[in-house]
Parts: sequence; structure tokens; C-alpha cells
Amino acid sequence: MILLDPLRIEPHYIGKTIFSICSIFLLLACKGDETKKTSNETKDRSKTEIVNSAPNIIIIYADDLGYGDISSYGATELQTPNMDKLAEGGVRFTNGYATSATCTPSRYGLLTGIYPWRNKNAKILPGTAPLLIDTSLQTLPKLLQDKGYKTGIVGKWHLGLGEGEVNWNRKIEPGPNEVGFDYSYIMAATQDRVPTVYIQDGMVQNLDPSDPISIDYQNNFEGEPTGKDNPEMLKMKWHHGHNNSIVNGIPRIGFMKGGESAKWIDEDMANTFLEESQQFVKRNKDKPFFLYYALQQPHVPRTPSPEFVGKSGMGPRGDVILEADWCIGEFMKTLEEEHLLENTLIIFSSDNGPVLNDGYFDESVEKIGSHKPGGPFRGGKYSLFAAGTRVPLITHWKGRIKPGVSKALVSQLDIMASISELVNTKGINSDSQNLLDVFLGENENGRENLVIEAMSRTALVEDNWVMIPPYNGRKINEEVNIELGNSNEYQLYNLNEDVGQVKNLAKSNQLKLNEMIEVYDSIRNR
Repeated sequence: MILLDPLRIEPHYIGKTIFSICSIFLLLACKGDETKKTSNETKDRSKTEIVNSAPNIIIIYADDLGYGDISSYGATELQTPNMDKLAEGGVRFTNGYATSATCTPSRYGLLTGIYPWRNKNAKILPGTAPLLIDTSLQTLPKLLQDKGYKTGIVGKWHLGLGEGEVNWNRKIEPGPNEVGFDYSYIMAATQDRVPTVYIQDGMVQNLDPSDPISIDYQNNFEGEPTGKDNPEMLKMKWHHGHNNSIVNGIPRIGFMKGGESAKWIDEDMANTFLEESQQFVKRNKDKPFFLYYALQQPHVPRTPSPEFVGKSGMGPRGDVILEADWCIGEFMKTLEEEHLLENTLIIFSSDNGPVLNDGYFDESVEKIGSHKPGGPFRGGKYSLFAAGTRVPLITHWKGRIKPGVSKALVSQLDIMASISELVNTKGINSDSQNLLDVFLGENENGRENLVIEAMSRTALVEDNWVMIPPYNGRKINEEVNIELGNSNEYQLYNLNEDVGQVKNLAKSNQLKLNEMIEVYDSIRNR
């Protein structure tokens, strides 16, 4: 080995040596940058691949559709081939529940994963109610937005708008867009309540600024006709509670003035919401999307489009159920044409159980025949008996979900946690349970128990047992002819043996009753 004396090295040699060392460091630095760049590109590609492969998620939510209103759930007087096709190609749950026997609370539970009875304001809301969902709360659409989804709602909202005094002639906020929806095309409350206008991303559609909208739920506006005072103007006669402002010949709940060019045509509503839903899918087909398609049928007023009038032989209620079934069929065709079915999870259900006469004379009672809207169950909308909250619930995912029937106890409350698991995210709300494998038909172990609600009253469902605490009040809502479930003593029913809830076992099975009371109290006090 030849050792160099640094004191005797020539200057030009030193320069070459320094240059060589610098070159080596520069090459290493460049290589490191390239490695880091490659790593980042790999991460970006991986993130993109995850987003691109994420399944689309669609919730189709009917309004007041009963367990027995669908032929795949036992209806014989009505045939619903498109709903049946969803059931035949997916999992049909026979023990699926809405959280509540009325609309606003159920929608709150669906979108938040929180029991609605935990929010004292989660009741049937007037059209002027402020937004019920706190904008700081985690919601299903927010959860999916954070995962790169485009989110949309089309149809019935009924969860309040604004902060109190809404000016319907300016942008209305907060609303759906402030709780996670990128796009919203809604009616504010229900078809039988004012305002009778469509609202797109917070703006009333087709509003003439020279004809501003005014809304009041207490007092009428001077000179405005009402269903009570002007029966000669009506094409649909009111039975109870629907005798205020008249729009399109139909008396409504609440008073409205102005906005003539913005008012909807009731008979066009089904097609309007269908087309908006189809367009949302087409606009967002190249990226993962979440669509909450909230049908208005068969809620009152039942106003089928002309081609469905008289089609069921059961009056307008039967007609709009057939119309809703057709809408689902047309919507499914769009998914098929856009080649989306193999990458789309569809959940179909209803916000609560059925009701016949819910405020209008529309022959729903007279033409019911042998049809049983609640199926084999007792009660209906507004009721703590099973038909109030036990509703159709179907999951469908072509090529992923194996068709079948499940007896697992599941709730719409659990969609939040289950979707969270599906898209691999955290931060869901505690009342919702992760039942993804159950919804995908891979497991039949549903939740152990569920607290159901009806008009601020609650009860416990556990392993097909139902415990209803004592409640004061009328036993039957005579206006709609539905048993409410009120009694001055505890009620205990075994639905495996007594599906019609005829035999109260509270006294004869005190042990089971006490067990359920203990579970009920622990959930209520949590």
C-alpha cells in the first residue's frame, strides 16, 4: 500500500479529489430524491387505487312503506317486481328495524348512527324547523366525503333547515350541504307540508324574485284560501290536520304565500326525483359516490302520475307503491347501463311502518281489501307495536352479496358503523354497531338488542322478544285507526310464538321481564 503524505499532494490532485467526493454525494442525494419520489408516487397510486376501487353506496329510502306492502315480504294484492328483484339478488332481512315509528327520528338515526330519542328535538318537524343535525356531528355523508366520495341526497329531507327564521328567498343554510352532502335536491319536509317547492343546494328552484315566499305554521296570510274555508277549490278532500294552504288543489299543513312559479306539481314528483337521482349517478360514475335517494311514496298526499292512476285497484296508496316500484326499476336500469352494479352496495328500506288514512280521504281504507300493509305484525306508523318499526330491509351488491334471507336483528342505526368498516375509517357514533358481515350476508349474528321509539315513547327488542314499559295516553289513535301500544302495565311479547303480539307474558314470565327492564334501563341511561 502506498501512503500519501497530505503535505506533499499537488494542488491539482486535491481539486480532483474534492470534485470526485462531491460528485459521489450528489449522486447519492439524487438517488435518495428519486427513491423518495418513487415512494410518494407509489403511495399516491395506492391511494388512487383505493379510491377508484371503493364501492358506490346507495340508500333507497321509502316513506311509510310497510313490511307487508312488498310482494317479496308476503303481499299478494300488490306485486312489486323491482323491489322483489333487489330482494332476490341480495339479502332480505325479516328482522330489520327502523329506529322510530315516525319519519324525522328515523332519518336522524340513519344519518348519524345515534338513537333519535337521545335528541329531545328529534320529533316530527314542521317545515320551518331549524336543522336538527348539529353541523359538528359526524354523519354518514361526512364520513364518506372524507374518503373521497361524492355525496348526494335527492328527495325528502325533513330534518330541518336553517337556524330558526328561514328566509326562503335567499340561500338556505345550514342544511344537507352543511352536514356532508356535496349535492342536494330536496323538499324541505313532507309532501303534505309547506313550503311546496324544490330546494337545490340551498336555493329554491324556479323562484321569481318579484313573488317572494312567506311561510307561517300558526297564522294564515290575509286573503289566502284554505282547505277549511274553501272546499270548492279542492281536488283532494282533507280528513284531519290538512286544512291550511291549498297548492295544486290539495290542502296542506301550514300556510304559504307567494312562490307560484316555484311550486311543484305533485303528480310529477316521482319522476322529478327519479331523474335527479339518475343524473347524479351519471355525473359521478367515474368516482366513488354515495346517494341517499329518499322516495316520497307512499306518504300522503298520494298523487300518482297519470299512468299509474287506478293501476293497483287499491286507490292512490296502492298506485303510488307501484309507482315507487317502477322508479326503483328505472333507477336500477341506469346503474346497469352505466356498468355500476358490480361495484355498488344498495340498501333499501322504509323510514317507518304503514298508515292508511293519514289525513286525506283517498280510498286507502275503503279499497284495502285483504291487503295487510303491516304484514303479520300489530300496529303501524306511530305505534310501539312491531309494525311501527319492523320494516322491509334489503341489501344488494351484484356479484358480492350471495342471495338469501336473514333472520338477524339489524337496525338502520347500524348502517353508519357498517359503512365505516366497509371504507376502512373510524370515528363512528356509539349507538351504531358494525354489522357489515351481516349486511353482506356472511354472518347471521345481528345485534343483541335494540331500543325502538314511537312519538317519544321507547321499548326494547331483544332476540325477538319485545318489552314495552307502561305509558299513559290513548290506546288507539282514532284518526288513523292504529293501536299505539300504550298500557298502564308492562307488556312482554315473544314474537317467535306470538307474531301478532296478542298474549302479554309480563305477569307469567317475570324473570324475562326483569331481565329486559334491566337491559333497557342500561341503554337508556348510557
